Order: sequence, then C-alpha cells, then structure tokens
Amino acid sequence: MIEKTEFICLDCETTGLDIVNDHVIEVAVVLFTFEGIIDSFETLINPGCPISIASQAIHHISDEMVRDAPRIEDVLPTILQFVDSHIIVGHGIGFDMEVLAGAAHKKEIPCSLRGNKLIDTLRLARLYGESPVNSLDSLRQHFNIEWQGAHRAMADVQVNIEIFKKLSTRFKRVEQLFDTLSKPIQMRLMPLGKYKGREFKDLTLDYLRWALHMDFDDDLIFSLKMEMNRRRKGDGFELSGNPFSHL
Repeated sequence: MIEKTEFICLDCETTGLDIVNDHVIEVAVVLFTFEGIIDSFETLINPGCPISIASQAIHHISDEMVRDAPRIEDVLPTILQFVDSHIIVGHGIGFDMEVLAGAAHKKEIPCSLRGNKLIDTLRLARLYGESPVNSLDSLRQHFNIEWQGAHRAMADVQVNIEIFKKLSTRFKRVEQLFDTLSKPIQMRLMPLGKYKGREFKDLTLDYLRWALHMDFDDDLIFSLKMEMNRRRKGDGFELSGNPFSHL
C-alpha cells in the first residue's frame, strides 16, 4: 500500500540554475510515510564562491550565512547514506538529482542517486490538472496547505510532502503511480512563454509549429503534438473557420 511506503523528499537551494556551473548552498532531506515523518536532515553548504544577488532574492541565503557552513564534500556522503535506495520525491526533482550527482562526480564521491526511482510532483500536478499554475507555492495555496516560508529547503520539503499526499489520492499502490508516470502526460495549459496559462487550442499555428521544435520536456512535446493532431483532423480554429476546409 502506498500509505505504508517509505519515501525520501529532497530539495536543494543553489547559487543558480546551471546544473554544471552552479553550486548547492542548502539541502533538506526527509524520510517519511503518509503516516508521518521518520527522520530528517538539513544543512547549509559553503559553495566556495559568492552567491549572486538574484539568487539571494529568491532563497534569502547570504554569503555570510554560509561562510562557516561545511563544504559539499563534507556533507554529501551523509546525504547519500540518508537517501540510500529509497524512492525520491521532489518538485522538478531531476534538477536536484543532477546537481547532487554532478557535485559527487566533481569531488570523486561514490554516488548511486541516478539509480533511485523518482517521483516528480510537478508531473503529478500536470496529471491532476486542476491547479491553474503548478508551482509549489501555487499548489500549496490550491490545497490550502499552511505556509512554511517559501524557497528555503526544509520549508519547501515540508510543503512538498503534503502536496504529494494530495496528488497521490487516486493511487492505492506505488506501482500504479509509476505506471502512470511512465507515460507522457497531456497537459491542460501551456506552462511557459507568451501563451503561459492559456489552453493549447489558443496557440497560433505558427507558434505551435515553432514550439514543436524546441527542447521542451516530454510532457510538453506530447501535449503540443496532441494539439497538432487535433487540428489536422479538422477540429482546430484555423480549419473550422474555413468554409472550404472539407474540399
């Protein structure tokens, strides 16, 4: 049963969004089941470089706060041991995994994170489809989850766990959840760009054609292709507005 399964929820704060060149400055990890928290670990990390003002504006972690914090090589073995082989839950969790795995590679620390099963609550939110925006804070508000203080690692983990529980109510077993997430998800709204928040039917044909050639994730490309297929069948606004489209 999914309620009895032990999961890890993990979140990193970083100096930026470049997986290769940016550095981890905070990590929070929680071992939990649907019945409660079993154990937790959190730490600030000295990245060995200045934290940009733009990044500080998001997570409010300053250079002074991390000055006496341990380096990533000092805490990463503990984090990896804590995570072990558990299923890892997170919002856009692929980014966190790559940042940590990349740090392990640079410091020559044995790491098996890429072998863990992952559950991305961003994809679960797309599947749920009832929140107009799928950011962690928007989902928190949608589900009336208590505010913990956004963009600090442990606060985000605590909120993420509650969101995960809400998004998983349709599943009885973990295997059902993984089977569903193994397939592309047809999204209801465009998540980015000038059409952000609009239905796919609102995209112009030129924009749709352009977007199909971009390096978007599998769910978005699938959703764009489904919209293109719909229009090819004669259901799109460009075709339905043409009285000669059947000729």
